[in-house]
Amino acid sequence: MSDNNFLYNVENSIATITLNRPEVLNALTLETYAQLRDLFESLRYDEAVKVVVITGAGRAFCSGGDVHEIIGEVLDRDMRGHLDFCRMTGHLIRNMRLLDKPIIAAINGTAAGAGAVIALACDLRIMAEAAKFAFLFTRVGLTGADMGAAYLLPRVVGQGRAMELLMLGDDVDAAAAERIGLVNRVVPLEQLGATVGALAERLANGPSLAIGLTKLMVNNEWNMDLVSALESEAQAQALMMMGADHRAFYEAFREKRRPQFIGR
Repeated sequence: MSDNNFLYNVENSIATITLNRPEVLNALTLETYAQLRDLFESLRYDEAVKVVVITGAGRAFCSGGDVHEIIGEVLDRDMRGHLDFCRMTGHLIRNMRLLDKPIIAAINGTAAGAGAVIALACDLRIMAEAAKFAFLFTRVGLTGADMGAAYLLPRVVGQGRAMELLMLGDDVDAAAAERIGLVNRVVPLEQLGATVGALAERLANGPSLAIGLTKLMVNNEWNMDLVSALESEAQAQALMMMGADHRAFYEAFREKRRPQFIGR
């Protein structure tokens, strides 16, 4: 699958999405939002894909919504039209979080506005040294609570840091992003592809059912009390202990070899 605005390919169970409008820093169009929303929904049922990587072409990850293609068009809509657009962008994030497969953001350059939230919605974020984040919604007269940013960001960096980033909209360089826990690793740009590739390969070769259930449980437990979380984890772990991958580990341990996981 490919589109004028993004490229898509699958190799060794790893799907790579490359936002592909480098001339406008990979700004998103209405069509691209809808296509990405639908792609992440379809990936829930694609057994050929175990890991997803998203990155950008050229010198940016994603600069957010295209000013001319989106703002200029949406401003002419009525209130219902504005709500339809905002719901669509939120559904992209919803589908990313509901996907029971790990998503890695390879942040090669600027991740601003919607681009910052897309990276935030990924499970792991690897950032090039010269890249930056900007949750810049307030800088353009909009609320910082957009596309789930006010829900996700406090859970990643804490409420105090999230308030600062969402209220002020300041740029966050790679060193600061790593310090506050916004990204998992910072690497030189020339090492970004290899670092993300190795991480994606490790996940793709791992126990995919266990990894997917881990993501599901983390998402579900955000709104649970401790007792509910403990019971939920007990039920989930009991199921996994009866799975083929756990037995494969045990057999490999007894035979002093590496386990071969099959995602069951």
